Amino acid sequence: GLRWHGPCVCGAGGVKTGIFKALRQSLADKVPCATVTDTETGQQCLYVGSECMGDLVVPDAALATVSQMIQTDSSGVLENTSLFVRVYGPPFRMIIVGAVHIAQALAPMAQSAGYEVTIIDPREAFASAERLAGIAVLSDWPDEGMVKVKPDIRTAVVTLTHDPKLDDPALEQALKSDAFYIGSLGSRRTHGKRLERLRESGFTDEDLSRIHGPAGLDIKAKSPAEIAVSILAQVVATRRQAQV
Repeated sequence: GLRWHGPCVCGAGGVKTGIFKALRQSLADKVPCATVTDTETGQQCLYVGSECMGDLVVPDAALATVSQMIQTDSSGVLENTSLFVRVYGPPFRMIIVGAVHIAQALAPMAQSAGYEVTIIDPREAFASAERLAGIAVLSDWPDEGMVKVKPDIRTAVVTLTHDPKLDDPALEQALKSDAFYIGSLGSRRTHGKRLERLRESGFTDEDLSRIHGPAGLDIKAKSPAEIAVSILAQVVATRRQAQV
């Protein structure tokens, strides 16, 4: 389910009845948003997309901070102001391309960390219900599946197949999206060849710098479970904007 608390109509972080309908619609559409409340005057606005609706006028600089807070799922008082920001958002997601052994370990780990997980793999032998119990699976080709899941700024994309016919189309779609994390498994040599193919498809070096390859923190992981730990750790570090 969605990870927000039921809104109220009073108090710091509460929601005025005048903007409650718009907030409720944003929640129904799973669109991240935030209420901004002046704790001194009681004025309030709903910040969704790039607009604020309500009786509170928020300076552009403060709105930039609110936008960052939405991206990091952080609520609180803006520094040196009387403005309280309450962030509302759907779960962060992880899209895994390739129902391989690492995916079998990574998917439940990511779920435990609060991610809504979807695995994309057109190969029926890999994407069976027995191997991936409790995980949402799309049996589409990755480019089609990625269009369906629509990765956004609250989405991590991880490709695990080592097969350019599967990984490359998924990476192309991920690079066209706002996904906060893009990772692809494979050796440095494999990743170098992958980048060459993506350049030939028209992506710039700046685009390609978004790809973590090989995916995962360098913890000398060997087993599928250890590799899954390294990937999830890198996803969390990227999301939290940690320096690793």
